[in-house]
Amino acid sequence: MVMNVPNAPFDESQQYWLDNFNVGDSWRLFRIMAEFVEGFDSMAVVKRPTVSVFGSARFEEGHIYYDIARKVSSGLSEAGYAVMTGGGPGIMEAGNRGAADVGGISIGLNIDLPFEQEGNPYANLPLKFKYFFVRKVMLIKYAMAFICMPGGFGTMDELFEAVTLIQTNRIKSFPIVLVGSDFWGGLVDWIKDQMLSAETIREEDLDIFEVLDDPDEIVQFIKRRVII
Repeated sequence: MVMNVPNAPFDESQQYWLDNFNVGDSWRLFRIMAEFVEGFDSMAVVKRPTVSVFGSARFEEGHIYYDIARKVSSGLSEAGYAVMTGGGPGIMEAGNRGAADVGGISIGLNIDLPFEQEGNPYANLPLKFKYFFVRKVMLIKYAMAFICMPGGFGTMDELFEAVTLIQTNRIKSFPIVLVGSDFWGGLVDWIKDQMLSAETIREEDLDIFEVLDDPDEIVQFIKRRVII
């Protein structure tokens, strides 16, 4: 008989936390399923191409990257696109705010975190998630393009997951814009100097993303690549 011990310490002899689940933890699968169902049903009402805008939660109003994200999102909304973000502060707030400024569809997919992440007030279609991987599915599944503002580990995670899915043909290729050549230039140079030279990627893989700086140019690039 297996005993259910609440808050049992992790057994170091086991490789994964998953191995240490208590009896009854399988019910968590229903919570995961419910998040997927709610997300799919909620996003089904959006009847226009959606662009995901993401980046650091730590850039506040007045920061150049906040202002660029807001302007890009306004331009995209005016052009007829829905704007989707992670629903939190910083760049996410700027993205939702830019869409809301012009009366556009402003989608915020918020995540429960112990710090940094509280829902911003500018999303007119807010959703709340407990699990990162469910939220990431939504950000990719319903996106026709990615606007990647400067950010930290979370931004890199979302960016490279999309790049990997496109590279491996798991999803249809869509435009990925890295905003800010000063921020992204070093990473792109490293990819070329190390990955490409070591032949861990192919030359054509570099075409998956584009580095741009000007907000108007970014909007025009998306309009050329994602036809409404």
